[in-house]
Amino acid sequence: MTSEVPDGTTGPSAPAGVAAWLHLSAADVLDAAWDALRDVYDPELYVDVVSLGLVYDVRVEGDSLVVDMTMTTPGCPASEVLPEMARAAIAEAVDGTVGVEVRVVWDPPWSPAMIDEDAARALGFRAQ
Repeated sequence: MTSEVPDGTTGPSAPAGVAAWLHLSAADVLDAAWDALRDVYDPELYVDVVSLGLVYDVRVEGDSLVVDMTMTTPGCPASEVLPEMARAAIAEAVDGTVGVEVRVVWDPPWSPAMIDEDAARALGFRAQ
């Protein structure tokens, strides 16, 4: 089986999910994922999950994107909704063409020191 590639020629078909990536580099896909995560806001703090330091890694594994993220505390009220919001935002950013898995991890434990400077100042964690 063959498929058309961006230059108009044909070649071997890519596995399901990967074909849509052929016109994008892995860096473009990762950039899109990080940009999407900057639009996911913690519903209590009203700061995006990247600025809060909750996202530890975004990477390509096989034909999926995998996100390692944490919560501010194990009992965080947003622990059910934030990972799903992150997954949905990335899936939309890549037009649902690839799988997205969000893994909640607890190591290293989150601390306010992980918040970026601008967000920390806005939250009153650091002096202006």
